[in-house]
Amino acid sequence: MGRDRYKIVDPTLPHFVTCTVLHWIPVFTRPATVEIILDSLRYLMADGLKLYAFVILENHLHMVVQSEQLDRDIARFKSYTSKQLIQYLSGHNVKRILEQLAFYKKAHKDDRAYQFWQEGYHPEWIQNDAMMRQKVNYIHENPVKRGYVDLPEHWRYSSARNYLGQAGLIEICKLW
Repeated sequence: MGRDRYKIVDPTLPHFVTCTVLHWIPVFTRPATVEIILDSLRYLMADGLKLYAFVILENHLHMVVQSEQLDRDIARFKSYTSKQLIQYLSGHNVKRILEQLAFYKKAHKDDRAYQFWQEGYHPEWIQNDAMMRQKVNYIHENPVKRGYVDLPEHWRYSSARNYLGQAGLIEICKLW
């Protein structure tokens, strides 16, 4: 299958997206790096992004999101977070990860020393309520399937708690 499978059908409709750290390098193992992701999402949400569900694992994240210009907002998200995360890693002298981000950087990215995110984000249009429920469930079950926790709500960096009426780390939109 070609790249056509993953494209934004209509930016005003919800899409399931995945953002993966280059070469699956585990960066989101510290609360400070996860907070950079959450801060960026909060900013974009204040500017119109709707976040329906999310999970942040050590080397990737999944979200169901929607906005008037989803492609622009995902580009803004990836650009800002990559700069902030590289700055954090540099400031905390995390040489091993920085060396990997430099080593695996794509050759055509010659305007920078590091590449943080893999290219693309594989948007999948949420076509109906059943698909939305399936994607939200997939997102929340991801840490359970990986053996990190026994219950989805035990994973701190997801919206599973929000869906149980508990306080999460970031507000989400539960009405779709």
